[in-house]
Amino acid sequence: MSSPGLFTRGSWPETARIADVLRRETVGGSILLVAAVAALVLANSPWSDAYFDLAALRIGPEALHLDLTVAHWAADGLLAIFFFVVGLELKREFVAGDLRDPKRAMLPVVAAMGGMIAPALIFVAFNARNGTAHGWAIPTATDIAFAVAVLAVLGTYLPAALRTFLLTLAVVDDLLAITVIAVFYTESVDLLMLVGAVVPLAIFAFVVRRAPHWWWLLIPLALVTWVLMHESGVHATVAGVLLGFMVPARGDDSVAERMEHLVRPVSTGFAVPVFAFFAAGVAVSGEVLSGAAGSVVTWGIVAGLVLGKPLGIVGSSMLLSATTRAQLDPSIRWIDVVGVAMLAGIGFTVSLLIGDLAFVDDSLEEYVKIGVLGGSLLAAALAAIVLRSRNRHYRRIEEQESADDDGDGIPDAFQR
Repeated sequence: MSSPGLFTRGSWPETARIADVLRRETVGGSILLVAAVAALVLANSPWSDAYFDLAALRIGPEALHLDLTVAHWAADGLLAIFFFVVGLELKREFVAGDLRDPKRAMLPVVAAMGGMIAPALIFVAFNARNGTAHGWAIPTATDIAFAVAVLAVLGTYLPAALRTFLLTLAVVDDLLAITVIAVFYTESVDLLMLVGAVVPLAIFAFVVRRAPHWWWLLIPLALVTWVLMHESGVHATVAGVLLGFMVPARGDDSVAERMEHLVRPVSTGFAVPVFAFFAAGVAVSGEVLSGAAGSVVTWGIVAGLVLGKPLGIVGSSMLLSATTRAQLDPSIRWIDVVGVAMLAGIGFTVSLLIGDLAFVDDSLEEYVKIGVLGGSLLAAALAAIVLRSRNRHYRRIEEQESADDDGDGIPDAFQR
């Protein structure tokens, strides 16, 4: 029996769903880019003091230990919305997407793991002697919104199989990232609060199955789960993923799909850009740039994103091909996989979040931001060179994949 091919075209419903998600992520990536640029401009303008004062402003009830800075609220509170959408995506992928099929799931899962291990090892190699190796997870995350925005700017006709791979890889990547945050970046755990968080989470799971339209009850239950998770010492964004996992995802018009359509605009249009606005601001002076240029933290992040991501993703994919004897789809070459893997080296949202958790020293935080921004820009530039060089080939594939000679609304290539 012949082994299944790698990077083969999936079903039309799944391809159409992926295309819809990527269109929305393109908009989100554009807004995210504007927020990041605005942060950098303000942080280096005459209004920089006002910008940093706003980020450090404390608001919230002190009695509940929620008198947090605005920047902290953005990272712990608003990003919980982002991770709720991630949880919904994961649930749909495991129930109705590529991850439900072990054979199709193997490639993005293995590639995501390779894409996490290689950057982590590279970062540790740079930082092992300096006591900063605990930031190893910073260059392991992929920001799908930024990556898709880069694709839109390039105007590339990336084949459906590669688009699906990129999104599925990013979803698995997010799952691994939130697991890393929960396991490796939790200093202490209040078991009573953690167990307490299970109660509203379980009620949320029951209500969302029986009466998903009861928003007046679901939202308070989600907030209580978040507060208790925050109090437990585990990063509060974990609550977002767990809540997303509780939502039913079966059927063509599932609860998860409806919730994703409602919540995703809040996540991409508000929550993530606000986080980016407060996380990306760094005052770039000659002293800071000089320090970053000589910092192993900065270079570990840049090398992890630019070299580690493609090495890990392409290397693990090649290993899978060798061990399973699975051949690449005839329309795909390894250089195409390299281009997509370079695109996966664009790390921003989760990378900045992990950097904030790993380092509390102000100077190191600045070096982290410079490393993440610089590494992501370089990864995007290299991906652009590779993918644009193949764009004529991608256009021919796109023409084949969009042809619908019988006019039934489903491209003929997906009916063969």
